[in-house]
Amino acid sequence: MTNYAAKTVDEYIASAPSVAHAHLQNLRTLIKSAEPQSEEGIHYGKPYYKFHGYLIGFDAYKHHIGIEIWTDKLDDKEREALEKAGYKTGSRTFQVRYNQTLPSALIEQMIKAQIRRNLA
Repeated sequence: MTNYAAKTVDEYIASAPSVAHAHLQNLRTLIKSAEPQSEEGIHYGKPYYKFHGYLIGFDAYKHHIGIEIWTDKLDDKEREALEKAGYKTGSRTFQVRYNQTLPSALIEQMIKAQIRRNLA
């Protein structure tokens, strides 16, 4: 759900489908916990987080959240772990349906890996 009217992540979450609110808040907390100095903002109509470059972004849809790690592609091990746990993956994205739990440990690991890439 790209929302070009949202100017803040709070506005974006408030305008998302109500079924998404808990997942989006949890994801936001997880990202800020993984890198407290990350800059939060709306880019391309969706929430993105930066720390020495883009880290991660997300988008709410009717039935799922799309999560994008800002890299060329998901690592093969990350992709395998996500798919094995039932998450649908794309080249550098994955989906979390609202009836699924966030793969918090893996998301944190992916953010930390992106931080290392950004600092390199």
